[in-house]
This record gives sequence, C-alpha cells and structure tokens, in this order.
Amino acid sequence: MIVAKNIQKTFSNHKVLKGIDLHIKQGEVVAIVGPSGAGKTTLLQIISTLDIPDLIPEVSLKINNISPIGLKDKKLAAFRNQHIGFVFQFHQLLPEFTALENICIPAYIANKKKAEVQKRALELLSFLGIKNKAHNKPSQLSGGEQQRVAVARALINQPAIVFADEPSGNLDTQSADNLHQLFFKLRDEFRQTFVIVTHNETLANMADRKLVLKDGNLVL
Repeated sequence: MIVAKNIQKTFSNHKVLKGIDLHIKQGEVVAIVGPSGAGKTTLLQIISTLDIPDLIPEVSLKINNISPIGLKDKKLAAFRNQHIGFVFQFHQLLPEFTALENICIPAYIANKKKAEVQKRALELLSFLGIKNKAHNKPSQLSGGEQQRVAVARALINQPAIVFADEPSGNLDTQSADNLHQLFFKLRDEFRQTFVIVTHNETLANMADRKLVLKDGNLVL
C-alpha cells in the first residue's frame, strides 16, 4: 500500500526527517505520534504527496505501486484525487456550500456524473448518521458534524488511503470519541487504510500500529 524508504526533509539547514523507512498495509489504521516538533506532520505531508522529500538518490515512495515523486503538477493532482483522501483538524469546509456540496467537490473535479456523485454523497451522509444535515451549511453544523462532513468528502472518490492530521484535535471529548470509532467502522466496512497524526493517546492506542517519531527518527 505505502512503502517509503529513506525519507529525509531539510528546512533551512535543519534536518526535520533523518531517514524514515515505513511500510503500511491495506486496511491498517496507523497512528503517527511523538512530541511537538518531531516531524509528524512533515512525514504525513510527504507520504500523502502534499510535500516532497529531499531528492537524494536513495529516497523512494510508492503508493499502490505508483511512485508520485517526480509527477508533474496535473498528474500529481489527478493521482491524489483518485487515490487519497484528506481529513484536517479544522475541517477546511467551504462556508458558502452545503454539506452535500462540500462532499461532492472532489468527485466533480474527477469529472464524475452529478447524479451518481450526489447519490454516493447521500449514502455516506447516511452511513455517518447526518443525512438530515445534507443541505446545512458549515456554520449550521456542530464541530463533530463538520468533521463527519470532512470525512465523507475524503471518502467520496473511494480512495485507497485516508490521511488525517490531528482530526479530533478541535473536538470535544464525546465528538472525538465518536470520530475515533468511526475510523474503525469505515475501515471494517470499506477496507480503507488510515494514517493518522495525533496527540490523542486514546486514538493512538486504538490503532493497529503506533509509529513513534522523535527528533526526526522512528523509534518504534
């Protein structure tokens, strides 16, 4: 699913990642944990194609046996749209659109048929327990509901992998617990792979595997 070798990243002569090797299998829920400044988000951004590693001869990254490093912008955007979903801490929903419309956007970008896209989006909203909120705008939703919309948006193109960066960091305890349970329900239902950066120990301990980053190195 994801195979990364010797992932390094340098910012202003400071090496944030010092040579990360990892292998993530299909259907795994993997938590990336560690202290602030350890390089967790940097690693997530690289393996999710939002950033590139230091381009040294030994570096490699494959997702579904495809190497995204070196793809031109349009091909990389298409690859990301087809294979990867994203969930962020602050939802990143567009305020002028309804929940249904926000969910549909990645599928519209992929030129999928509107009727099929909306049907899929409503199915996801129903699965996530908020179908009655389909026509509400983000300002009319609670934090937990907004995050469920963001999860549905990440799933609309049926990606192989969902990357999440502190997905419950902005939620109250009950909403966070509900979201954590949802990730595993989605994995079991759709065989989705989840790679999650989190400071939440409960979520990290629920994961199939926990990768601990410290000072730019994997220590577990």
